[in-house]
Order: sequence, then structure tokens, then C-alpha cells
Amino acid sequence: MRISAPIVESLDTILPDEPLLMMGAGPVPIPAKVAAANGIVINHLGETMSRIIEQVKAMSRYVFQTESSHILGVAGPGSAAMEMAIANLVAPGDNVLSVCNGFFSNRLSEMSSRVEGNVTRLIIEEGQAADPIHVAKAIAEHAPKVLTIVQGETSNTVCNGALPDICRAAKAAGCLVIVDAVCTLSTMPLYMDEWGVDAVITGGQKGLSCIPGVSLVAFSEDAWDKITARQDTLRHWCLDAKLADQFWYQSSYHYTAPVSGIMAIHEALRLVCEETLPRRFDRHLRCSLALQAGIEGLGLSLFADKPSRLNSVVGINVPNGLDQKAILTRISHDFKVEISGSFGLNIIRVGQMGEQCRVHNIFRTIHALGSTIQGLNSEADLPRGVAMLEKALQEYQPQFV
Repeated sequence: MRISAPIVESLDTILPDEPLLMMGAGPVPIPAKVAAANGIVINHLGETMSRIIEQVKAMSRYVFQTESSHILGVAGPGSAAMEMAIANLVAPGDNVLSVCNGFFSNRLSEMSSRVEGNVTRLIIEEGQAADPIHVAKAIAEHAPKVLTIVQGETSNTVCNGALPDICRAAKAAGCLVIVDAVCTLSTMPLYMDEWGVDAVITGGQKGLSCIPGVSLVAFSEDAWDKITARQDTLRHWCLDAKLADQFWYQSSYHYTAPVSGIMAIHEALRLVCEETLPRRFDRHLRCSLALQAGIEGLGLSLFADKPSRLNSVVGINVPNGLDQKAILTRISHDFKVEISGSFGLNIIRVGQMGEQCRVHNIFRTIHALGSTIQGLNSEADLPRGVAMLEKALQEYQPQFV
């Protein structure tokens, strides 16, 4: 018996008439030029693609702040870039120290275990950033060959602000450092060469305001030396960095590249370069601090203490008596604004990455959030929230330009 074709709806009938404003923890809204580039398909091995790849690498060096000649694209989400870094830098039996203070930092440790690394997890108290002194002690005790850490943990909105100090301690011990910067790259400072980071991972769909499904990873010269010196055969074929290098640096075939995704990330990187990193950092910090002021003005409380707080994704404690899911459903249905829940914590999260950091978007979000809380029969001082947001915007002093 042959299977008949199913009867399905077209996207026109499934998608809402009015698009949602994506203000969650990712994906984020994308600029029109990125969306247009994502509709282009060309030969993935032709001369035109070679020119585009050269520009992607040049722009990436600026965004990563590195002179590395080992920046690779990955046809997959940020987690695939994560896995490329782990699979190529963690050899079976290597001691690995994973700094774990959230969902994604734990994912790095799990990936390290799967490639047979000897993993020690340094568990950080919930809602707190890693203490560089404690990390340095763990490095001295366990003598890791690789250390994994996130710069910004989107799951619980914690920022490891002492990352430069942690990298210095690792480098002094001859330890390679892998950093997840999916939500932070281009939203806040990350200086790969200056800080001594050996692998930086990012995905397209957050800080870069690009599409999901295309990612980047940058390796230092020390990291590349380890990759090329390995004699064992990697179990990952698509994620083998030496094979990927054939496409990204030798104009040769690895697998069919995600052509449209490369076009999109080209435009996303170009827009970052056009804006410049200092101006982009200031735009993100100004909008995030103003949003945080507006949230507190509503009478809501922020999850992470200020010293540990991530500005790229803002965590808000769910008010007593309210249900997380009810807030998410109502703000989406009534106000066409989408925000995120969390991984086990009783918080809601608002993203401040890329195109989310526009003044009109944060005003709309504060109004929608305050009105949603009121509509669920809880208290929110909407006029004060808006006033505090506006005051913070006016009083912000540039820190990077």
C-alpha cells in the first residue's frame, strides 16, 4: 500500500497576520539586508563565493578581535560550533575543567565527556558569576589541558565578567580556553587575542542578528597547533576542523556549504563593521540598562545581582502569584511581543541582542510587560516604568566611543 500525500496548511494560514516582536533569548529580529541576503543561492565553490568567504573571514577577525587565520563557518546552530571546538581540542583522556554556572556551560562539559575527555565540573552557585580565584585554584589542582566557560549564560542571565582574569590564569598553566560567546559576541567586549582565548564560539541568531543555523568558530594559533598535531582520527566528519579548513582557506570541497546562510552572515557582519564595535557596545549597554531601569520601575525585580548580571539577556523574577507560562502567553497573544521562560528557574527573560536593542523596541516591550502583569491582576506601575526607562536613556554616558 502506497502512502498518500498529506493535506497541510500553507505558511500563510499558520503564521500570524501581525508578526511577533521577538524579544526573547533568541532568535532575534534580523535586519532587512540580512533577510534579503538569506534568499540568495549561488554556486558554493565558485569565484563569487570565494570572494564572499574572504570578506566573511576579514570581518570576523574584526568582530572576534583576532588576527587568527583559523576562522571557520559551521552549517549548524551555535551548539554545532561548540561541538566543533570541543571535538577538535579535547583528545580522549585530556583533563578538562568546565566552569558550570548554567545550562549551556553544562552542555560544554557534556560534549567534553562525550569525546572522552576527563572532565571536572566546577559548579558555581546559581545566579553567580565565576570567581577567578576559585577557578585559578581549580586549574592548579586539576591541571586541565582545556578549560570551557561561557561569557554570557543566557539560561540564567549571568555574565562571567572576570573572563580576562580566568583566561590569564589558564594561559599561565598552559591550558587552552574555549569560550561560548553566542549571545555576547558584538553585544559587549570580547577581545580574543588580548585576553588569550583559544576558541570562541558564536551562532548567528543572537548577538549578530543573523539567521539560526549558521555559526562561526575562531581558533588561536595555539589551538590550531594542537588540532594539526593530533594523530587520531576524529569521530566527527562534518565538524573536523582540518577538513573544514579545506573549504574556508583552500577553496576546496568539504560539504555543500549553507550558501544562503553565508550570504546572511556576510551582511550581518558587514552591518556590525559599518556600525563599529564601540558604537554597537554602547547601543547595547544603553538599551539594556534602560530596559532594566524600566523593569524595576514597573515594580518587578531582576534575577541576577548587578555584579553577575548579563546585559545581553535580562532575567526577571516572576511576581508572586503569577504563572510564568501565563505571562508568556498573554504578552504574545495580546501585545504581539514574544519573551522567553527559562530552564527550570521561575524567571522570564528579555533579550537585548542586535536588533532588539532599539529604543522603540524596548518602549514597546516595557508597555507590553507592564500591561500583561496588570491584566493578570497583579501590580505594575506602568507610568513609572516608562519614565524610568526614558530617564536611563537620557542619562546614559557613552563608555566605548
